[in-house]
Amino acid sequence: MRRIGLGGLIAATLVGGWLAGTSLAQTKDVFAFIPDGGRTLLSTVFASNPPQDAMRAILTGKHTRDEWLADLRSRAAGIPALKSLEDVQLTTLADYLAFNMPLSADKLPEGAAKVDWPATLPQDGRDMALKHCQSCHIITVVITQDRTREAWLGTMHKPSHIQIKLSQQEREALANYLVLNAGIPIDQVPEELRAGGATY
Repeated sequence: MRRIGLGGLIAATLVGGWLAGTSLAQTKDVFAFIPDGGRTLLSTVFASNPPQDAMRAILTGKHTRDEWLADLRSRAAGIPALKSLEDVQLTTLADYLAFNMPLSADKLPEGAAKVDWPATLPQDGRDMALKHCQSCHIITVVITQDRTREAWLGTMHKPSHIQIKLSQQEREALANYLVLNAGIPIDQVPEELRAGGATY
């Protein structure tokens, strides 16, 4: 059986308290300070109703992060939602696309079908951090650290973390997300999430 440290218990209590009592729609999102991942960013872009051919090109493309960055920048004139993204958001989105596109044929929309993009797209680094990191310690332990990709991957391959059910590609995607988006100053973290500490 997996041991849960004090940080994990605090995190579980916070999340449980967050989910209890009122509907999620009425509950303040205590994790809103964590930057959006690629899934959310792409969903927002698609919600702005860009041209169908542009959407299809994104969903079926296969590029490196740098190639995706160039592609997204070239599309920004015709897709205002892309133009409104800051550099780190655009890089986060490009990185997400490099890991997850092309989308499998069974996930591609047909015609002008209304698609629930957040549910259709693969999880992103933010999703993985919230889902997996909090099983042992509070998310603040992760999101406030400013580390290199190699340091993140080193931690993910330690005995205390290797048991987490993520593929190597998912570990790399999570590490990339954290390099771009972690290192958040503690004063930007809600007070209720500042308690606890690392268990590693």
